[in-house]
Amino acid sequence: MRIIAGEHRGRTIAAPPGLTTRPTPDRVRGALFSALESRLGGPGSLEGVRVLDLFAGSGALGLEALSRGAASAVFVERDRQALAALQANLAALGLQAQARVVGEDVVHALPSLAAGGERFDAVLMDPPYGDPEAAEALRALAGGTLLRAGGVIVFEHAASEAPPEDSLLQRERTRAYGTVALTVYSVSEGPR
Repeated sequence: MRIIAGEHRGRTIAAPPGLTTRPTPDRVRGALFSALESRLGGPGSLEGVRVLDLFAGSGALGLEALSRGAASAVFVERDRQALAALQANLAALGLQAQARVVGEDVVHALPSLAAGGERFDAVLMDPPYGDPEAAEALRALAGGTLLRAGGVIVFEHAASEAPPEDSLLQRERTRAYGTVALTVYSVSEGPR
């Protein structure tokens, strides 16, 4: 794996050994960040954006955001091997000062982040396909306390699976890239 754009373009990212982490293909990452840049930053930049990378694995999505100018990224991952790879990637790229790593499961991390007053412009989710924690995490995000106004959630899932729905989330679009799909959500403005 490598960073595909920005300050660290072309730099290699270490992945944890084994099959517990599934890297997002470059083509899908490119599409994801093109959509984020057009919405939050501008062409080729995520200047000043605060990112939350859930089910972070090696950190490829959050690292890509930082390379493209994001102000900061919080990575949430519970797997020890993935955490080791993530920490090594942050050190190799010199991005520790812009990053915070939370070593616990997503469902427990989200309430702690909200209680700490954390707010994000973009939430990137790349859970294991079919993981029930993913839908639970989306429900927690639907409350809107972690997203800033105009914030967006990008959820990666198998193209063969329907994306989770929540009445407080507005599904803006789903696009398939071979066997992988990206669904973009925003928080509904309706009653809470």
